Amino acid sequence: MAITLTAVVFLLIGAALGAGGVWLAVLGGSWYYILAGLAFLITSYLLFRKRASALLVYAVLVIATLGWAIWEIGFDWWQLAPRGGVIILLGLWLLTPWIRLGLNTGADAQRTSWGPAVPLLLTVLAALVVAGYSMMGDPKQITGELSEEVIATEPDFGGNVPADDWHQYGRTPYGQRYSPLKEITPDNVNSLQVAWTYQTGDVKLPDDIGETTYQVTPLKVRDTLYICTPHNWAIALDAATGKEKWKFDPNVGLNPDRQHQTCRGVSYYADPALQPGQPCAERVYLPTSDARLIALDAANGQICPSFADKGTLHLEKGMPYDPAGYYYSTSPPVVAAGKIIVGGAVNDNYSIHEQSGVIRAYDINTGALIWNWDSGNPDVTTPLPEGQTYTHNSPNSWSVSSADEKLGLLFVPLGNQTPDQLGAGRSENVEKFSSSIVALDLNSGQLRWVRQTVHHDLWDMDVPAQPTLLDINTATGAIPALVGPTKQGDIYVLDRRTGEPILPIEEVPAPTGAIEGDHTAPTQPVSALNFIPQRLTGKDMWGVSMFDQLACRIEFLKLRYEGRYTPPSLQGSLIYPGNFGVFNWGGIAVDPGRQIMFGMPTYLAFTSKLVPRADVPPPGDNTKGSEQGLNRNEGAPYAVIMGPFVSPLGLPCQAPPWGYVAGADLRTGKVTWKHRNGTVRDSSPLPLPFKVGVPGIGGPMITAGGVAFLSAAVDDYLRAYDVTNGNQLWEARLPAGGQSTPMSFALNGKQYVVMVAGGHGSVGTKPGDYVIAYTLPK
Repeated sequence: MAITLTAVVFLLIGAALGAGGVWLAVLGGSWYYILAGLAFLITSYLLFRKRASALLVYAVLVIATLGWAIWEIGFDWWQLAPRGGVIILLGLWLLTPWIRLGLNTGADAQRTSWGPAVPLLLTVLAALVVAGYSMMGDPKQITGELSEEVIATEPDFGGNVPADDWHQYGRTPYGQRYSPLKEITPDNVNSLQVAWTYQTGDVKLPDDIGETTYQVTPLKVRDTLYICTPHNWAIALDAATGKEKWKFDPNVGLNPDRQHQTCRGVSYYADPALQPGQPCAERVYLPTSDARLIALDAANGQICPSFADKGTLHLEKGMPYDPAGYYYSTSPPVVAAGKIIVGGAVNDNYSIHEQSGVIRAYDINTGALIWNWDSGNPDVTTPLPEGQTYTHNSPNSWSVSSADEKLGLLFVPLGNQTPDQLGAGRSENVEKFSSSIVALDLNSGQLRWVRQTVHHDLWDMDVPAQPTLLDINTATGAIPALVGPTKQGDIYVLDRRTGEPILPIEEVPAPTGAIEGDHTAPTQPVSALNFIPQRLTGKDMWGVSMFDQLACRIEFLKLRYEGRYTPPSLQGSLIYPGNFGVFNWGGIAVDPGRQIMFGMPTYLAFTSKLVPRADVPPPGDNTKGSEQGLNRNEGAPYAVIMGPFVSPLGLPCQAPPWGYVAGADLRTGKVTWKHRNGTVRDSSPLPLPFKVGVPGIGGPMITAGGVAFLSAAVDDYLRAYDVTNGNQLWEARLPAGGQSTPMSFALNGKQYVVMVAGGHGSVGTKPGDYVIAYTLPK
């Protein structure tokens, strides 16, 4: 009975592999699966006949598969396993007494003899040896050590922020995500323990949109932490104990048309004209998902009525369209030069009738509009007259900007005009400013320079991260630099005075062949410092078994793919890197003394398929805002179906690793080390901590003690790394997903690290409402 059932299983496997293999071969892919299917079918036939030669045929399959797998991908365990796992397990089954001893081995053979099973035994053992060997190394890893030399002994951190504090999203207006504190070091970081835990009470609700996320980086001023929550509560905590001081709820309500329900942070300001202790002498500015900016007294959370309209700035003012939920600010505004400067997020790919991407600077005390820079009308920055509106659907800035008050410049990361994947009819200004970093005059809003990172962007490659500012030493002296991470993997290192490159930028040919009426740029820029992945091939397709791997190889060849910047198509195109980004809003962290960076490059392929308007179904009653699935693009000739490139099991079709930590020298542009980061513990059916290297969204932080902290990955951990070599030094289990950026502060001589854990709806991590502080034991 066991042999008959085994023969049936082999028959089904052979039929599936054969049919799929023929499909793959017709598409131009590997012929292996046809041959493997044939071997399974022959083995099945011989098993039905109870012939011992079945073992010999299967031995040939095992050794042929082993050779083919090594030829395709070398000794990479995570790619060898799906190619040979099922085959080896079935080989072991054939070697059991229930099968081996039931086969006809000849009239004179002893039934206890291994006989014809020896070749199969040897080939299975050879495969196991290769598997063991492949587990001992990592061909994807880059090992090395960043220089520990301090290049700038008195680096410019930007802003007048005490070393013990964290006043802005990236600690200072420079966005370095660097703490000058040194108590925590590689030698003692593994002793960190929880100092306190606070729960906000703001949890994901049943009617919330999918991308309800907790991405806040707390601010710390003297003895108080300031945070916001996904539903835009502002909260002040005692930094030493985590006890709540005050809470403010702006009552933003729920709106299914919002694409994001999140808050990345609040902004802090101390009015030098007021005495400490006076009402609103220190303020917290809260952006909300219903397009308000509210000024709160930092001492008690009360609204400051002298700001704007009784304490509230209405950001929808001047917008050409104003459907609720289509425009709001998810990121903290910049505080610089007596101004509070606000960008905003628009719903991607909902409609061509989108709000403006205007950048506006207001008097931080009164809320009066000082200047506005609208990329659709870039030369006129004087305040918009009453009754007029800004340019609709101009490229927006949904991320965080940086500022250099000494140079008098604001640095803004810009996105695209909606629809992201359709470029026909874009204006000259849209073509100039989409997916770029712009420098604006802090006092007038006038454009000083623009550096575009993607030409004629058809892939939603917004510049997603806050530009990081530091001075970089070169052969001709120190240069005020800007480091700009991008979704496509380039990291631009520019002279922030002019936008000219410090590290070289090269224009390289790009794929052509956009849909009728559109076009592609003939070349695209590539920075000398980059984390661009290699072009995918069929060999890079992956699965937990040979079956879903085969399905991915078939799907890969069905899609249009010509490398990075393959245009969207009616056929369906593979976009790699995808719009999730190699880097996203979490950006990078830098050490301005050593002039090095720490980042978390992520690699996930996406698909993009255009749908003619006539084929777009009407919206359903339960339609909620999302950047995945069908993006309707109302008013445009095409909708677009977007999403990650995944197998029938919902796993990425491309082979891991999907996420790394990496360190690079900003003076030379050399990537010195790069290691897999994160496990599948929280994303697999069994809680197995296999260090595959998983994707993540969130940001890192570096301390002067030589330790970097990062959560972000889709397993629920906060981790510490040695900045010099990237080795993981410590990890702490989090009660929810850690898709925010950690920060560090000191109080009473003790250094703390704070992590907010609340999960991320789009990447599926566990929701929560935790703020956790860690410190060394007394």
